[in-house]
Amino acid sequence: MMKKFVRVEKEEKMAIVTIDNPPLNVMSQAVVQQLEETYEELSKDPDVITIILTGAGDRAFMAGADIKEFPQLMGQSGIKEECMKTHRVLQKLENVEKPTIVVLNGLTFGGGCELALTADIRIAEEHAQIGLPEVKLGLFPGGSGTQRLPRVIGVSKAKEWMFAGSPVSAEEALHAGFSNHVTPKGKGLEKAKELAKKFNRHSLPSLSRIKTAVNEGMNRTLSEGLELEAELFEEVFQTEDIKEGVSAFIEKRPAVFSHK
Repeated sequence: MMKKFVRVEKEEKMAIVTIDNPPLNVMSQAVVQQLEETYEELSKDPDVITIILTGAGDRAFMAGADIKEFPQLMGQSGIKEECMKTHRVLQKLENVEKPTIVVLNGLTFGGGCELALTADIRIAEEHAQIGLPEVKLGLFPGGSGTQRLPRVIGVSKAKEWMFAGSPVSAEEALHAGFSNHVTPKGKGLEKAKELAKKFNRHSLPSLSRIKTAVNEGMNRTLSEGLELEAELFEEVFQTEDIKEGVSAFIEKRPAVFSHK
């Protein structure tokens, strides 16, 4: 699966998606469109359970939006609809019914940070710098940063990051709860594959319902979230995989899931 700015490699039930828009993998409209197309294709691929996203090279995961596209927006109306198009794509990426891992292998600014926030798991290499610097341009994060970041690291810390517009280190991002792991430079993909192999042992219907329960439940009251969880729990009892999982447990053998 090859596109101009996005390439995909598959191995052992995982897909490694690499953004390749040199020199710094900026988020142009074309990159956004190709990511959307790629995730749609992978969501339907029966051979893929976990999706790993990273950037080409070791300088940047994604160093923000393509600033060269901004002058055409100056003083224009209809910008809200353009923002909403991006929001709709990022929502699709966030809610793809498979586990997603992002490897931050360098600069992760602006739109790159907002893209990273759509992943289930974030791994930062030790040289990564992470931030939302839009305020320095007289802007503010308009690609979901003001909404997703507070949900991940808390309101006050998110405001501090956005008000300052300064990058934080991989270690600081880890301590803030932004990322799950920090690895040495060049080792992020290795860690992502290690996690993916753990996830891929399990039933996709189970994994997808965990993701749905958490993602949707976080935007509901506790009682509404519990009702959603109960609905999904009933659904999972209708799958082939639960029959296999329970039988394998009783028979003391490894389960072989069909992901149905």
